Amino acid sequence: MKKFVNDPQDFVAEMLKGVVLANPDMLRYVPEHNLIMRADAPRDDKVSILQGSGSGHEPAHVMAVGPGMLDGACPGDVFSAPPVDYVYEATKALASPKGVLHIINNYTGDNMAFEMGREMAEAEGIRVGTVVVDDDVAVQDSTHTVGRRGVAGNFFVIKAVGAASERGDDLDALVELGKRVNSVTRSMGVALTSCTPPAKGEPLFELGDDEIEMGVGIHGEPGRRREKLRSAAEIADEMLEAIVTDLPYTSGDDVALMVNGLGGTPISELYLLYGHVHERLAERGITVGCSYVGEYCTSLDMAGASITLCRLDDELRELFAAPAQVAARVF
Repeated sequence: MKKFVNDPQDFVAEMLKGVVLANPDMLRYVPEHNLIMRADAPRDDKVSILQGSGSGHEPAHVMAVGPGMLDGACPGDVFSAPPVDYVYEATKALASPKGVLHIINNYTGDNMAFEMGREMAEAEGIRVGTVVVDDDVAVQDSTHTVGRRGVAGNFFVIKAVGAASERGDDLDALVELGKRVNSVTRSMGVALTSCTPPAKGEPLFELGDDEIEMGVGIHGEPGRRREKLRSAAEIADEMLEAIVTDLPYTSGDDVALMVNGLGGTPISELYLLYGHVHERLAERGITVGCSYVGEYCTSLDMAGASITLCRLDDELRELFAAPAQVAARVF
């Protein structure tokens, strides 16, 4: 394994410290609970938004903290749900008179941690709402879930509720909005290689040089099948067909299109995929109103990509266009 690592057990803490040191005016760090939060949070005039999940998916979710996005994130170890006390303490730290919204990617460990953390916070009089993200169409159940997995589509939920919170929407409205965004968002991914967690020191699973995992999960979970490598167009066509027919998306729809890198894919390859998918959507009469290309929800160093569609309406166009500032900024 060749990685920039000191003690693998310190990997997450050292990464989180670096994120905050690079953004001292925007973020605060509570190391005992892996909590990264906005420097100005909580605010009395807005609902606070919290997401946890495991580390290893950066820039999700600790690098999505900032104005117009998350108010805080409390990740667990790499590919591990945060402990209950992280969720509880983070919720208390972010408690606003308008309440706290939990966004949970649909994994068993995350659901359990956030449910117990919410119950503990509510026992102290904190209002907590919950939105569960389950946008992955690849499989119905997996090794870590009951139901569909939450993957890169969480970005659209975060962006919408983050902008709505900034304009003053109350907790109930944010829960309804988050569920609505999730209901019109679908994703699917493919792996060209495995990934290597620092503490494990070797690939999480084995893929032959000429193999891909179609429908892979962001923790390396099996997808629909393992098969021989095909052309980029053929791979993208299969993923797009699964996504479009699931909702379904139909001619006349206006969508946000994301091509997301899983950590080890050159940006040039992501734009190659984007161009092909954009043209295929146009052939179906589906218009791309918002475009996102890059790394939004990764799987450490996995070479691969996912495609996400979110059906737009007038309100979502406005919310997606609203200003936001996060640590994952490129420029």
